[in-house]
Amino acid sequence: MSDAAAEADAQGLGEDLGGGEYAADCQARVAFEVLSNRWDSVIVYILGESGPMRPRALITRIGGISPKVLNEALRRLEYNGLVVRQAYAEAPPRVDYSLTEAGLALLGPIRAMGAWAGRYTEAVLAAQASFAPREDRPYRS
Repeated sequence: MSDAAAEADAQGLGEDLGGGEYAADCQARVAFEVLSNRWDSVIVYILGESGPMRPRALITRIGGISPKVLNEALRRLEYNGLVVRQAYAEAPPRVDYSLTEAGLALLGPIRAMGAWAGRYTEAVLAAQASFAPREDRPYRS
């Protein structure tokens, strides 16, 4: 067993996810699909660090996200069971968003991805820059 596999087992991450590693029916794909949108993990992280927030406060805290895109992301996260929307019967109307148990459980993996990014972003960007632009290359950022 490799060191990485032993570490995963020690953390309870070596579970059988069904269907073989990353097969079409692998349960791990759900996690990747749920957070594949650019803003979803950012919103989950901010709600996890700050607690329930109103949409305007999220826009201010995130920066660079439009109200329309935030609304779409919040609806997608609610659909996936990661956030809950709480509407208050007040004038003017007030809505808060907070994380569900499933959303809170994603904070660890999101922090791990952040640590990975902190360590490897420069290497990834250097690798991307080393590729000469060619028309037949489908992957450009």
